[in-house]
Amino acid sequence: MTAYDDRDGFIWMDGKLVPWRDANVHLLTHALHYASSVFEGERAYGGTIFKSREHSQRLKTSANLIDFEIPYTVDEIEAAKAEVMQANGLKDAYVRALAWRGAGEDMGVASRRNPVRTAIAVWEWGAYYGDAKMKGAKLDIAKWRRPDPATAPSQAKAAGLYMICTMSKHAAEAKGCSDAMMFDYRGYVAEATGANIFFVKDGEVHTPKPDCFLNGITRQTVIGMLHDKQVKVHERHILPGELEGFQQCWLTGTAAEVTPVGQIGDYSFEVGALARDMVESYERLVRT
Repeated sequence: MTAYDDRDGFIWMDGKLVPWRDANVHLLTHALHYASSVFEGERAYGGTIFKSREHSQRLKTSANLIDFEIPYTVDEIEAAKAEVMQANGLKDAYVRALAWRGAGEDMGVASRRNPVRTAIAVWEWGAYYGDAKMKGAKLDIAKWRRPDPATAPSQAKAAGLYMICTMSKHAAEAKGCSDAMMFDYRGYVAEATGANIFFVKDGEVHTPKPDCFLNGITRQTVIGMLHDKQVKVHERHILPGELEGFQQCWLTGTAAEVTPVGQIGDYSFEVGALARDMVESYERLVRT
């Protein structure tokens, strides 16, 4: 794989297209030191970014939640995505939009005088969990927990909230797993490191209540699909001891799409009919 800083193509930065290798920031960029950054992960299918406008709106909301304003409207962000997709000649692609506090007059915790920067990059990216859509992903159980929403702005897609996710995924990969499932600060089942989680028991679906982690756009989409299929969905707090009673499991997210899970720690799940149906139905939906 070519390193992400050494590729051909263009990245949209602060209102203009920049050659990929020149899309750089200064060492004293505030976000590099204090995590004052928000981002979105999106996928384009056949030239159309799925739920694009919802992602652009969430980017701006996330920025507000961590106390800054992105200097572009949703319409301008949408136009920038289209511009950078066209410049790179991509139709099926991953789209990464981000905004951050840059380098400026402040270099401490406070940074109100520093400019807010915005960028959008696109690239080709296949299945996030490899062949897991066929056999089910294998998950570790993370030691780190999603924080109390009184501790961090849990509904922001903010870079700082992913520090424990990176550590958890590294630990999982060292054990031969694809990812890790995280509990929340109370000990309830929460999510994977970058995807929401669903379980099936006796034909009904159970998914953790997103009261301290991101209520994903793909998660919301899948719940709507299940309702359309007349499948009952329980959004609730799930205790760890309930895992042994679930028969199927899957993850949802822009990168993950819908990915079945075959194992979490010592618990095993079948890649059953409903999980397979959701994988196929979501694939049809995003390409409609």
